[in-house]
Amino acid sequence: MSDSTADNMSGSTADAGAAGPGHAGQPGAGQFGLSAAAAKRITVMLENEPDGSFFRVAVNGGGCSGFQYEFSIDTARQDDDLSFVSHDVEVVIDEISLELVDNAELDYVQDLMGAYFSVSNPNATASCGCGTSFSV
Repeated sequence: MSDSTADNMSGSTADAGAAGPGHAGQPGAGQFGLSAAAAKRITVMLENEPDGSFFRVAVNGGGCSGFQYEFSIDTARQDDDLSFVSHDVEVVIDEISLELVDNAELDYVQDLMGAYFSVSNPNATASCGCGTSFSV
């Protein structure tokens, strides 16, 4: 699975254009990128959601490799959330999850196996065959 972008709730919103294609973040605050395909899919997903909805990326313990990615549509922000904007799409990630996906990129893939989000995570030292879990 791939990852997306985030921006600091207590600070200013990071713009992907300032940090390079598909990536956003302030120095020291971490980075998370979205491919154009992921941004397009997230935009479609948010079209019928209530105003103020956003795409959340989280990392939880579990899966066959130790950690697993979780993607959801949310409306409630937490104190430790960071918000990134990439391709005009906001992605929110909590601080602890961002440590595990820093500099990762979320992509949306459509192939013979189906359509799914895929994360290219440079912090992962191993991942399971299905790509839903990883270890660091």
